Amino acid sequence: MTDKQILEWKNRFAVAGAWLVAILFFFPIFWMVLTSFKTELQAIAIPPLLVFEPTLDNYTLIQERTDYTQYAWSSVVTSLGGTALAMLIAIPSAYAMAFSPTRRTKDILLWMLSTKMLPAVGVLLPIYLLSQKLGLLDTKIVLVVIYALINLPIIMMILFNYFREIPKEILEASRMDGTSTWNEITQIVMPLAWGGIASTALLSVVLCWNEAFWAINLTSSEAGTLAALVASFSSPEGLFWSKLSAVATLACAPIVVFGWLCQKQLVQGLTFGAVK
Repeated sequence: MTDKQILEWKNRFAVAGAWLVAILFFFPIFWMVLTSFKTELQAIAIPPLLVFEPTLDNYTLIQERTDYTQYAWSSVVTSLGGTALAMLIAIPSAYAMAFSPTRRTKDILLWMLSTKMLPAVGVLLPIYLLSQKLGLLDTKIVLVVIYALINLPIIMMILFNYFREIPKEILEASRMDGTSTWNEITQIVMPLAWGGIASTALLSVVLCWNEAFWAINLTSSEAGTLAALVASFSSPEGLFWSKLSAVATLACAPIVVFGWLCQKQLVQGLTFGAVK
């Protein structure tokens, strides 16, 4: 075989591998959506049914039993609020670490990132008691603060790497012109790193939206998110797969559509700094 033929076969195997990985990732979503249109008996049938008469009874039951709009609104508010608070803290912090580093800068970043290894259940009790004392249980405020804090290490690390791609000569020239720190951040650093900031914010929104542990343990009916709504459909009587699949589909659909609409900005942000 010639080198050209070998390269063609390698490309074919690469494409086939990419399709296989994509199918493996997509299949659980496909099966969840498919199950949401089945009855409970069809959902647990063995062998699994691929051909059946679809029904909307599960979605009708969800609308009758719960206020989906309220849970969805809580997810939107807490996800955007947690992201906004985290970015408000992370941007100036990452700026300081990227352009005024010390010998301990990388150690601090590593220590911050290591806090992600802490089991959430290990700090549940003190955070629960503190929220109770402050009267913040079952409120969106407590979720906004928690979401911002748990995602802050990742956001800081990503923004730090984005900001380091900005040539320091640009900042040195602006300082010679007497630019203030605030103007340097808002008029120079942020516009130059806008793709990275946008992709980081999108990632944070997705992480906040998918967070279930804190939403289930710190909220109930007033500020519960879609994650809490999904958890409410598991009962001591057992798991009702078709109803769980329907409510999970409703919980996933908004963020999937959001990610699909923002995929261009996300890809641009992820490739920021790859080409000089």
